Amino acid sequence: MNFKLLLVAATLLFGSMAFVSPENPAPKKMLRHVVLFKFKDSATPAQVKEVEEAFKALPSKIKQIKSLEWGTNNSPEGLNQGFTHAFFVTFESEADRAIYLPHPDHKAFGKVLGPHLDKVLVVDYWTQE
Repeated sequence: MNFKLLLVAATLLFGSMAFVSPENPAPKKMLRHVVLFKFKDSATPAQVKEVEEAFKALPSKIKQIKSLEWGTNNSPEGLNQGFTHAFFVTFESEADRAIYLPHPDHKAFGKVLGPHLDKVLVVDYWTQE
């Protein structure tokens, strides 16, 4: 095999691989707490907005939350079963999640949400690279 061809093949093979080194550490796994809400038919847009704002405020109140991402369903598949809101809360550890769940500010959020909630679905997972 000619040297140039071997060099190109090695570059293609190894150039796309991630190497763990002090300069390039292994990706850190994060714990995701996925929460989906289905609101009662009687919930007004103002009440739903109040819930959104209350949830968005949690990272400023609970330091164990590393990030929060959220949005509303826009899937054209029609498979959402009435769930309209998705919230992804990120933690560094199960211990951080264990602080979050009974946290007084999380409980206070539940009181804002409760009267307007029809169903909730929660799935937690460790990110995979």
